[in-house]
Amino acid sequence: MMNDSYDNPDFMKLIRQEKNARMRLKLLALLHFHEGKSRYQISDYLKVSRTSVNKWVSNYLTHGLEGLKDKKHSGRPASLTAEQLKQLSVYIKHRSASYDKEKLHGSEIQSYISDNFGVSYEISNIYKILERLGYAWVTHV
Repeated sequence: MMNDSYDNPDFMKLIRQEKNARMRLKLLALLHFHEGKSRYQISDYLKVSRTSVNKWVSNYLTHGLEGLKDKKHSGRPASLTAEQLKQLSVYIKHRSASYDKEKLHGSEIQSYISDNFGVSYEISNIYKILERLGYAWVTHV
């Protein structure tokens, strides 16, 4: 027979030590599971979907506590290179210095990116790029 502490870790101790709120929630779900609560009851207690509880329990049973850790999300790679972002920033600085009274619009930046880099962005993504570059004053038109 395996070591009982491996089969049934001290979830209360782990919960108290854990700083990450998502991980605490997963550990709390497992505590309830080890106490014999159904996955439906656990989802109701914790106000999370039953699918989440099923996934947490299944990952724990298959991979142990390691299975509860969040996986890295790679996301979609950026369409503009660091060099292109630098060039865009120079354009914005130059354009904003050249036109004292007229504000630079997101649609103009959208056109600049399309014309110079051959990349099409939705206008909402233009503003996300500008925010990352530190520009918050550009108007939405």
